[in-house]
Amino acid sequence: MISELPTNTLLIIIGVLLVLSAFFSSSETALMALNRIKLKNDAKKKKGAFLAQKLLEKPDRLIGLILIGNNFINIAATALTTIVAIKIAGDKGVAYGTAILTFAILIFSEVTPKTYAALNPEKLGYVASYVLTPMLKLLYPIVWGTNLMTNGLLRLLGVPKEIAQEALSREELKTLVIENDLINPDVHQKMMINVMNLDHMNIEDVMVPRNEIQGININDDWEVIEKQLVNTYLTRLPVYVDNIDQVIGILHIRTILTMLKNQNLDITKLKRILRKPYFVPETASLSAQLSEFQRKERRMGLVVDEYGDLVGLVTLDDILEEIVGKFTSEPGDRGLKIIKQDDNQYLVKGRIAVRSLNRRLQWDLPTDEATTINGLITEYLKDLPTKDLAVSIDGYRMTIIETTADNIISKVLITPPNDD
Repeated sequence: MISELPTNTLLIIIGVLLVLSAFFSSSETALMALNRIKLKNDAKKKKGAFLAQKLLEKPDRLIGLILIGNNFINIAATALTTIVAIKIAGDKGVAYGTAILTFAILIFSEVTPKTYAALNPEKLGYVASYVLTPMLKLLYPIVWGTNLMTNGLLRLLGVPKEIAQEALSREELKTLVIENDLINPDVHQKMMINVMNLDHMNIEDVMVPRNEIQGININDDWEVIEKQLVNTYLTRLPVYVDNIDQVIGILHIRTILTMLKNQNLDITKLKRILRKPYFVPETASLSAQLSEFQRKERRMGLVVDEYGDLVGLVTLDDILEEIVGKFTSEPGDRGLKIIKQDDNQYLVKGRIAVRSLNRRLQWDLPTDEATTINGLITEYLKDLPTKDLAVSIDGYRMTIIETTADNIISKVLITPPNDD
């Protein structure tokens, strides 16, 4: 009988049982802590990862196997400890033995191995799968029977066998991206977050306002049109009759370069190569419009409001810059130049987009009320802006330096909040 074994032998057996208990405890933590995406990739080239993936496909069986093994071992260790305690100190030794075994299991078989497994899930999880896989096959009848009784009890209590996994919210997904150290460098994290933000941004947030659209008036003298074509820095231009509300087509400059060079272009040929204008609603989200640009193979759209009136122009580059940041350096950007002053102030154009300013200077100006600095200040004032007027919006002090004849802000001096 076991009680007749020498005390030293029983102590060795108890030690082995504690090691086995630590194995089961650490295996459970390691396998449950595995990154499922990395596990899926590793499963293609590592057998341990492949076995772990198979085990995790049926988590109820895996947990059942681990708990059966762990509980059997802990109960056996308790029984042997009781025998050893009685041998050493009689009936009074049972209490001491229980206290010592509880401490040993807690430290050596639970806390320490689980903590190590949580820090090294792949290292332990992949190795443990080599042992747990054959064990599951060997003990499958016991595991199956245990799970059958457990699921039956859960059904009696009104608990479904499978609980649907709650989808991650957008903010939770952002947090996951930010906290994930595997995504490196930081610019990649920012790009992923920007992609998720596209659904919350509309065309009107990034479009060129109607009064700033550069196009060709087909009724101008040919000399004027030709000069405009030669000097433009844009690759696509809307062509209209008399005013921008009467767009008749979109001109791709690349299609006329040879004719311009050979002076073989005239109004008739220009009209013939125009592409039909493409209109988009100002309320469309950037993500939806990005898909539409791709589906229709277009790079520019004329933005219209709910009444069909032209309100602006948007390009594929405008949307992509919301994801990757500014990636071009066109001559036209000079008009939106941000001039830093010596006293931590910035002189900017009134027509610069608020989002663009936030992105370039890492500011946090509000973007829900207006798309441009001019619009932001005008909306705040609820009145016509005047020169030298100063306002404070979310801690940013803005002084109007210059306005146009039609009361549009053209230059603003902005002082950001003091971080100190």
